[in-house]
Amino acid sequence: MEKQLKKITELIGFRYFLIVVLILTGALQFTFMYGNVKGVTYDFKPLQLAPETVRSTKTIEDTYKTQQEREKAANAVEPVYQFSADVAKQRAAIVTSLFDYVLEVKADVESSKEPIPIVDQVTKLRKKFESIDSEQMPIIFTDSQLEGLLVQSEADLKRTSTQLSKSVQEYLQKSIRSENVFAFQNDFETKIRGQRGYPDKIFNTVVLIGRTSIIENETINEEQTKIRKEQAKESVEPTRILQGQIIVQEGQIIDNEAFRQLELLGMVSNKASMKPIAGLIILILLEMMFMFVLFERWDINEHKKRNALLVTVIVYSLSILLMKFISLVSGGFDVTVAFLFPTALATMLVRLLADDRAAVLITVMTAASAGVIFQEGYSSVMQMEITLYIIFGGFASLFFLQSMEKRSHILHTVGVIGLVNMLFIAFYLLMTQSSYGLSELVFYFIAAMMSALLSGALTMGLLPFFESAFSLLSSLRLIELSNPNHPLLKKLLMEAPGTYHHSVMVANLAEAACEEIGADGLLARVGCYYHDIGKTKRPAFFIENQMSGINPHDSLSPEKSAEIIISHTTDGAEMLKQYKMPQEIIDIALQHHGSSLLKYFYFKAKEEGKCLDDTTYRYPGPKPQTKEAAVISVADSVEAAVRSMKEPNAEKIQKLVRAIIDDRVQDSQFDECDISIKELKCIERVLCETLNGIFHSRIEYPKADK
Repeated sequence: MEKQLKKITELIGFRYFLIVVLILTGALQFTFMYGNVKGVTYDFKPLQLAPETVRSTKTIEDTYKTQQEREKAANAVEPVYQFSADVAKQRAAIVTSLFDYVLEVKADVESSKEPIPIVDQVTKLRKKFESIDSEQMPIIFTDSQLEGLLVQSEADLKRTSTQLSKSVQEYLQKSIRSENVFAFQNDFETKIRGQRGYPDKIFNTVVLIGRTSIIENETINEEQTKIRKEQAKESVEPTRILQGQIIVQEGQIIDNEAFRQLELLGMVSNKASMKPIAGLIILILLEMMFMFVLFERWDINEHKKRNALLVTVIVYSLSILLMKFISLVSGGFDVTVAFLFPTALATMLVRLLADDRAAVLITVMTAASAGVIFQEGYSSVMQMEITLYIIFGGFASLFFLQSMEKRSHILHTVGVIGLVNMLFIAFYLLMTQSSYGLSELVFYFIAAMMSALLSGALTMGLLPFFESAFSLLSSLRLIELSNPNHPLLKKLLMEAPGTYHHSVMVANLAEAACEEIGADGLLARVGCYYHDIGKTKRPAFFIENQMSGINPHDSLSPEKSAEIIISHTTDGAEMLKQYKMPQEIIDIALQHHGSSLLKYFYFKAKEEGKCLDDTTYRYPGPKPQTKEAAVISVADSVEAAVRSMKEPNAEKIQKLVRAIIDDRVQDSQFDECDISIKELKCIERVLCETLNGIFHSRIEYPKADK
């Protein structure tokens, strides 16, 4: 499968491969989750008999009923009236103005040198009255009424004006609304007729002016009334159709109200809502978009990135499948069976087989999908307690799973996940403010621990399948490969013991250096165990395995010797492939000498006067592609060189290590990996410290006297 995937990726390119994988994953996710959002529908029509009892599948607001209740509450609000004290003053002032106009006309008549006919006086007074707004005083006086006013004495007019305006002002202290104006005008007329002091000839005119002066002085405050109506509307709780509520009983006629509710719930076939389906599509698009960005921008080897992508989407799909299974079997239980779901399974697998960032993303995606799949009760979108449960459980594994080099690490992490799960369930039970029986409490806390145990057990169980299917290298796989009982390591120990010892020494050096610069120390150690496995093909041709003092290279030409020495990298790679070793280990075997020059035999050939193309004496490569391969390259040469050094000390070791690193840099051996000069300095320091510890001076013990 690995080869087929590689061919597909090379054919269409990683970006298009990524898009295709994400489309297939999204389609699979939609298939699994469609049933959780589409709801139940019926082929009903109004006024037919219901063939079965229909209950609401979800909790939803009945907007029509809510609006009706709110309008009813608003209509029940009494208008807010506002009394105006200024109305009394205004009306009294108008009354006074009327009589003042009459007095002005009379004054003009008296001051005139020639007599003014009464008709002209009436005309003049009518014009003055016209200056008063007809809306304020809608009176049309007859000529006889105006004549009656003009013939009154000045004293009578002033007394009448004062008395009437005062009465109007006093009377308008009462609250008068528009609907009661006529009744109050009649009452005021009765009051005027009961008063004395008004001239008889203008009494009816005074009554007319008095009645007209009485108007409403308490009006509706539109703004305050509107505010109260809005408050009344807001105080009305939304009318909801609750999940499980009976909409129509079996055998009952589906009246218009019941049919309207079924339509609102989207439970009628021709009115089934597409909104939840669209919402699910948007959720899946968001998740796939984040996965696309993560893997598109991930700057690692394309082979590793492809495998990490496939592992991530397969783990995610398996998680959704497991959720779907749990949701299908949880219907007949009174407890939330979803708490049995292994919260950290997807997180732990993706973290161990892919990357921390991918593990964080897959945790959030799994939690969101679980919220939709396990949705029930009164939650209208997703089951938030399950979503948070998975997030907390997944993040617990991210924070507390340091490594998986020992079983105790896994057990420790499982224990922490179980504790976090139980604490979250305790929070959930307390927040629901419901009473739970002992059996329910026992179930929930057992579920929390089962979730953690399943997370650990399934992770351990599924790891080998993923490692085998995608040639992935996890910590557990590396630990297995480091076992001295591995057939290749036993072969190395038995057939090339010197090389075995050399490999162990290089492993110690490389692991310490890798850990110092943040590279994978465990991978470096295990890679060192196997990096010279090719020497087992001709062990006697390598000096560390020559015990008798006979060197077979003495009888060979430099070209032949170089060919034998150089071939140990490709021979090792072939042997590792036969044993189906991870690609990372094979790469280390091929790259630990890069394309460096085999100087001893190259210069020997030059001394013999042979013409030299140095490619014959160079390793085939490739050059180190990773930091781990670069470190092993240096550690391999350093260990061999120091071991052959006479009376090594700290100064000699430091000069040697620096010279080997400088030679590698000048020979461009590190051009294809992302190791920096600063990291090379760290490697130099660590190698020197480690070698000084190994080759430190020892006390010479005195010989015992015989």
